[in-house]
Amino acid sequence: MKGKSPFIASLRRNMRLRGYSIRTEKTYVHWILDYIRYHRLRHPKDMCKEDVIKYLEYLVNDRHVSMNTQRIALNSIAYLYNKFLDQPLGRFDFIKSARPRQLPTVLSLQETKTILSLLTGVHRLAVELMYGSGLRVSECLRIRIQDIDFTANSILIRNSKGNKDRVTLLSSSIHARLKKQISDALKLQEIDNTEGVGPSMPHSIGKKYSTAFRNPGWMFVFPSTTISKHPVNGKLCRHHLHQTVIRKALKRALAKTDIRKRVTCHTFRHTFATHLLKNGTDIRTVQELLGHSDVKTTQIYTHVIGQHYAGTNSPLDLINEVPSVYT
Repeated sequence: MKGKSPFIASLRRNMRLRGYSIRTEKTYVHWILDYIRYHRLRHPKDMCKEDVIKYLEYLVNDRHVSMNTQRIALNSIAYLYNKFLDQPLGRFDFIKSARPRQLPTVLSLQETKTILSLLTGVHRLAVELMYGSGLRVSECLRIRIQDIDFTANSILIRNSKGNKDRVTLLSSSIHARLKKQISDALKLQEIDNTEGVGPSMPHSIGKKYSTAFRNPGWMFVFPSTTISKHPVNGKLCRHHLHQTVIRKALKRALAKTDIRKRVTCHTFRHTFATHLLKNGTDIRTVQELLGHSDVKTTQIYTHVIGQHYAGTNSPLDLINEVPSVYT
């Protein structure tokens, strides 16, 4: 079964009707196709719970995937049966991946400052937003002008992981450069509008309000340098900057440093959380800023800083406060 089969096309339409993001759609289609191929192209409706269990255990035993990867595969297949085929799987047991979740890589303040100093223009601004606001690179690049509130120093993140919205911090230190970037984006929108083109719109909004692309609020803060076709309706539009642009710029900057850690765009989100906790920010606040559904996910950062909870010090630090009997 190929990615362009009628079955997969119908699957994609179903996800779009439910408001799933393009990113989620691609992920789910990938794992559903992998599941189908594993079972030698049998149609999912002709398979059952035991076939799902066999596949999930194959991922662990033969492909040695991590716990998170196995969970993503399970979520994809659960959507397939529970929502698309309307054949609920119910509860079932299977071998879960034993590969432990690794602690995330984080940067020190000095390392963060060093990397930022080697970035320029939109590359630096994007990385500063990821670090200063705790954003994923996809969330950062999807920001539209209407999502930024300079007065409240906040950013509204729409349709993030789990299809949720959240509000996070905006550093006042980048106001001037961010306003300049917005001004440049608006000038580009004006030029595009003369050609009947504008920023790519959410499908439902673009369909209901045909001229919404002319509204300055819908313009991306980080617009792409090229015009492309909308992935859903095929209309010409200007999407946001591609993630690879930021990743390549970051890679070039890292090559000029002596930092030997594995640093990615996501490292700055990890570093945001870790630095907040280290400075005494309440873990529930950090959880909300990151958009985690469960505080247990946020608690991993307390292990990164060597403190199960922010503000808890090693007992060795207290020894110096106790007078020695030999002095």
